[in-house]
Amino acid sequence: MLAVSYAIADSLTGKVYAYCSLANDKVATSDFKDITEFNRFRKKQGFPNEKRLKSYPAVKLCRLGVDTTVKGQQIGTTVIDYIKSMFTLNNKTGCRFLTVDAYLNAVPFYEKNGFRFMNIKDNDPHTRLMYYDLMDVAN
Repeated sequence: MLAVSYAIADSLTGKVYAYCSLANDKVATSDFKDITEFNRFRKKQGFPNEKRLKSYPAVKLCRLGVDTTVKGQQIGTTVIDYIKSMFTLNNKTGCRFLTVDAYLNAVPFYEKNGFRFMNIKDNDPHTRLMYYDLMDVAN
């Protein structure tokens, strides 16, 4: 009960073309080098002063995979768009952000899909913490 996985599969053959796993997450002060950087992030998102919390609810895209036979057919973008709509149209958990620890070679894909860097620099040499503000879909 740590994550929920979804798959896009051919109903006749059972072949899986894409999958993703989602889990609960948060955007918090610990994601930033200091409180000043976190405050800049909150200001950029337009949070009013009365909504200044130490963390904000998010959903984490833990895994996203697309079969190589369908790469370039926008399946990954379709999955991302589906996740965005799941948490804006039927937002059952009340989350504001979609987050991902993007592998460096996948960063352009996530940028193309509207994700931004959470902070100026990550400590992990293999991934970048990125986020998508679900208010961008809701508006």
